[in-house]
Amino acid sequence: MKNASLTRRAVLAVFFACASLLSAGAAVAEKIKVAAIYTLPVEQQWISRIHKALNAAAERGDIDYVFSENVANTDYERVMREYAEQGQKLIVGEVFGLERAARKVAKDYPETAFLMGSSFGPVAPNFSVFDNWIHEPSYLSGMVAGAATESNVIGMVGGYAIPEVNRLMHAFMDGAREVNPDVKFIVNFIDSWYDPPKAKESAFAMMDAGADVMYAERFGVSDAAVERGVKAVGNVIDTSGDYPGTIMASALWHMEATIDKAVANVAGGSFDAADYGQYSFMAYGGGSLVMDESLVSAETAAAVKAREAEILDGLFRVNVNDARPVSDN
Repeated sequence: MKNASLTRRAVLAVFFACASLLSAGAAVAEKIKVAAIYTLPVEQQWISRIHKALNAAAERGDIDYVFSENVANTDYERVMREYAEQGQKLIVGEVFGLERAARKVAKDYPETAFLMGSSFGPVAPNFSVFDNWIHEPSYLSGMVAGAATESNVIGMVGGYAIPEVNRLMHAFMDGAREVNPDVKFIVNFIDSWYDPPKAKESAFAMMDAGADVMYAERFGVSDAAVERGVKAVGNVIDTSGDYPGTIMASALWHMEATIDKAVANVAGGSFDAADYGQYSFMAYGGGSLVMDESLVSAETAAAVKAREAEILDGLFRVNVNDARPVSDN
C-alpha cells in the first residue's frame, strides 16, 4: 500500500508538473509580438508617451516589444515591411509624413495589425489610427495661463501647423479667453519637431514683444522662460521637475488606454480598422491636467477643477478647431 501511495503521488506530481508547463507555455504563446517605428528619439515628448505605454504592457507580460527610433521618412516603408515579414502581430508608429506609403504596406499585409498616428482615417481591414486628443486638458491649462498673465499677452511656440497641434493650441486659447477676454496671443511655428535652440529664440522674441506667459508646445521654450523669469505651460509631458517655479500647469497625454485596447483586440482576434482617438480623451484616462497650485491662485485652481469635473461628467465640451492658429493683431 505504501508503494502504491508513492506511485500515485509520483503520477500526480508528474501530472501537475506537466500542467504547469503547459500553462506556462500557453501564457508565453499569448504574448503579442509588437513593434514600434519612431521617426525621432524615444525621449522626444510625443513619442515618449507611446514608448512608455508599450513598455508598461511589456513589463506586465502582455507583449514582446521591439522598436526602431530615428527612422527617416524615406526608410519608414522598408522598416514597416521588415517588421511585418518578421511576424510582428501589431505595428505601432506615426505616419504623418508618409500616409500613402504606410497604407500601401498595410494593404500588403492584411494579417498584421497596424496602429498609426495619423491625420486621416482608418482603412479596412487592418489600418487603425490614433492621435493625442488632449484638447480637454489643453483648455484647462489655458485657463491657468489666462488668469496668470499680467501683460495680457501669451506667447505660443509650436512645431508644425498640423491638425494635431492646431487643435491643442486653439483649445488652450479658448480656455485662456474664458477667464480673460482681453488676452492676446503671439503664435509661431518653427517647422520642426525637435529644435530647442530655434524654439528658444522664438520664445525670446515673443517675450520682447510683451509675452509674460509662454505655451511650451516644443522643447526650448521653457528654458527661455526660466532665463527671463516668466511662467510657462507645458504640453504632453510633465516637465515641472526640470523647471521648478516656472511650469504652472501641463496638459498630459497618456497612451496606455489606446495601447491596451489595441493589444486586447489583437489578442482576442477582434482588431479591425478603427479610430482609436477617443482613448486619448480624459474620460478614458488618456489625458489629464497637472497643476502646480503653489504657482496658481486658489480662485483659479478652483475654477479649473470645476471645469474639469464638468468635462468628465459630460457637461462641458471643448471645441475642436484644426485650423492654423494665428497671432492677434
